[in-house]
Amino acid sequence: MKKFTLDGVDKAILLQLQKNADTPVADIAEQVGLTTTPCWRRIQRLETQGIIAKRVALLQAKTLGLAMTVFVQIKAARHDGKWLDDFAKHAASFDEIVEFYRMSGEYDYLLKVLVKDMDDFDLFYKRLVNGIDLNDVTSSFAMEQIKYTTALPLHHL
Repeated sequence: MKKFTLDGVDKAILLQLQKNADTPVADIAEQVGLTTTPCWRRIQRLETQGIIAKRVALLQAKTLGLAMTVFVQIKAARHDGKWLDDFAKHAASFDEIVEFYRMSGEYDYLLKVLVKDMDDFDLFYKRLVNGIDLNDVTSSFAMEQIKYTTALPLHHL
């Protein structure tokens, strides 16, 4: 992985963009002590370097009827390359899975799943387990979201 050197101005720009990527460049420039053109060039460089991956709209899951968050832990049926590739493709095909990780420890995979309700989760679960051979599946239902952010910590820069 290529390492980039970021200065305090770059960090300040990134902090502003993480708060609101729609902020006009002129406003960001004023907040970080630059004029518009140098600020715009820095943003372009951060994008070119892959530090800014993309700009998106964050939607409210509950407002859209996705009131249930479920964390699904999976133990692989096998640990060969073909099964791992097949499972990755299978799991990635579900819109309900919004995060998907290969893990160390007792369980091999962790899925974050958003659904309307228990009936919707049951349908998802049946499609998930019927599509591929799994060793063990366990689900935990989030009762309350204590913290949620898409902003990355930048204090280490």
